[in-house]
Amino acid sequence: MLDTSPLTDAVERFTDRLRAMPQSRLQRGAAAEALELARELSVRAQRLESPDGAAPAHTMPDAGVFAVGDQVAVAGTDLAEALRTAPETAKAPSEMLDEAVRLVEQAEVRATR
Repeated sequence: MLDTSPLTDAVERFTDRLRAMPQSRLQRGAAAEALELARELSVRAQRLESPDGAAPAHTMPDAGVFAVGDQVAVAGTDLAEALRTAPETAKAPSEMLDEAVRLVEQAEVRATR
């Protein structure tokens, strides 16, 4: 079973920072960056859970600037679980894990500059 703690650690670090940000900073782009990340992580999890495309992908809604930390946390946790339980026929889960960690880290950098 794949150890997804690097992903969950990166997600927790970013969500903690988002939750501590003032409204003005969230509105200046941090929330938009976080929502984009949450949507991407969500799509990746959905693809893993339904590799044959039988279930249509759902887009994470924009729930407002104060919800993006929770949205990133949920999407990141979902992806970590999907990677942990991915079938062996899936693209190398460890590569997908590394990509997801990079996505989170890059989004955090962009959101906090």
